[in-house]
Amino acid sequence: MTMTAELSSIIDFIRYGASAFGRAGLTFGHSFDNALDESTQLVLHALHLPHDIGPAYGQARLTAEEKEAVLALFRRRIDERIPACYLTGEAWFAGLNFKSDARALVPRSPIAELIESGFEPWLGGRPVHSALDLCTGSGCIAIAMAHYNPDWRVDGVDISDEALSLAAENKARLYADNCHLIRSDLFSGLVGKVYDLIVTNPPYVTNDETDALPKEYAHEPDLGLRAGDDGLDFALKILRDAPAHLSEHGLLICEVGESERHLMQLLPEVPFAWVEFKVGQMGIFAIDRNDILAHHERISQLASIR
Repeated sequence: MTMTAELSSIIDFIRYGASAFGRAGLTFGHSFDNALDESTQLVLHALHLPHDIGPAYGQARLTAEEKEAVLALFRRRIDERIPACYLTGEAWFAGLNFKSDARALVPRSPIAELIESGFEPWLGGRPVHSALDLCTGSGCIAIAMAHYNPDWRVDGVDISDEALSLAAENKARLYADNCHLIRSDLFSGLVGKVYDLIVTNPPYVTNDETDALPKEYAHEPDLGLRAGDDGLDFALKILRDAPAHLSEHGLLICEVGESERHLMQLLPEVPFAWVEFKVGQMGIFAIDRNDILAHHERISQLASIR
């Protein structure tokens, strides 16, 4: 990647980076879903500028040292296929700035929209005193829930010590004192704990899909992606065990992504309520404890063979 004399302003480098990413055939989807936004993220990071800087600064000219810093990030993004959020070390989720690195997946779940809307209309006004984020990873869902609901007690659970160490740094970063982090293999370490709301974004990518993912995903922990031949190895176990940890009128919200179709084929009789987001359905369902219990025998049968 050679520097040309024509490149001088912030907007020049943003455009140049977007074009270079397009030529290189990069894959997007780690926080940002297009070349222009990723280029903007990398340029502003290299220049130590805020993400919401006004457009008037777009014509500001870069020094030679700044140009090289920007181009160095562009080269790493193209040559090594590292997600932009790992290069900058931060990701935005539910309006909050999280530390992001290879200890956990880059925060990007559409559950952020649910957190910002107070989980309505799915909660239906029911009170929440305690909430659980199962498979918390970087801690983004648990910490965002705790941030927006300071009167909630929120537990963030993960099996990975590395992910929990990152979550702990994010908890301190965002002063989420009402969030507690616990090491547990799904519900195994939560004996006796009951929640009004369980939110989970477990691994849900099929084995074949995981093996075929673009190079960008190879920088993320496989543990956070791979979920068996149909992507439901974890979701079915969560459905089976969630009622024991939900209060009488408790609610489970679970992300299964593209594995939604497999879940519907296995459990067509279960009344999953598929959440409609601003951009459409994203493979996230809500279901009451009582509806899970009504179909618990079949769910347990399917989970037992995983």
